[in-house]
Parts: sequence; C-alpha cells; structure tokens
Amino acid sequence: MKTLLLEGEVFSGKGEGTEFIKLPWVRKQIKEKLGFTPYLGTLNIRLTERSVILKNLLKNAQGIEITPAEGFHRGVCFKAYLMGLECAVVIPEVQDYPENTLEVVAPTKLREHLKLKDGSIIEIKVLLKK
Repeated sequence: MKTLLLEGEVFSGKGEGTEFIKLPWVRKQIKEKLGFTPYLGTLNIRLTERSVILKNLLKNAQGIEITPAEGFHRGVCFKAYLMGLECAVVIPEVQDYPENTLEVVAPTKLREHLKLKDGSIIEIKVLLKK
C-alpha cells in the first residue's frame, strides 16, 4: 500500500461529526467496512497548506464508500494511522465543506487516548490502495 502523510493541528468542531457518527447506518457501515465500532465523535484536524494539496489526491483514490441513507450525503473513508493507532479519515461529499479540514474516526476517543488538545500538531498516515 502507498501512504499519504498529512499534517495539521487539532481543533474543536461544531459537533456535526458526532451527529453523523451517531446514525445507526453510519456506525454499521464503519464496523462492516473498516473493522471497528467508532467512538461517538470525530477528531477535527486543520491541515497545513501543503497537506491540503496532498488531501486533494484522495479525490482520485479508491476509498471505502459510506453509502448514505435518503436525505444524506455520501462519504468516503480511508484507513489511516494516527500516532500508531488505527483509525480512518472521512471525506464527506458535502458542498462547501472546508478543504483544510480532515475528520478522523477511531474506536476510541483520540483526544483522551493520545492526550491531544486544541492546537496539538499531529501527523496522520493515510493508506492508499495501489
């Protein structure tokens, strides 16, 4: 597998990721397609300018689709590792979604497990299929 290394800083979101992860059909698909039951929330990362450019490569990469229920938007996930922990990045296909934002889901609350806070600088390794 190829990897893509993205960098950025942790920031607090509006709670929209939490609401999305709470949906039963989302939780079920993450469990089935990514192999873990997600913690009820996402870790928000504000990407560096260089990482925003790299993130755009994901648009043409083969991801893991989260098929939406009626009235919801599609999302694509990529398996990833954050500080050695298995997780996934979620790319929501929502109009006007900020290009410099990355949402991360994991089986644990990443902020607590990795002792992260707003402003923490992180690197996340995204796995790409060849």
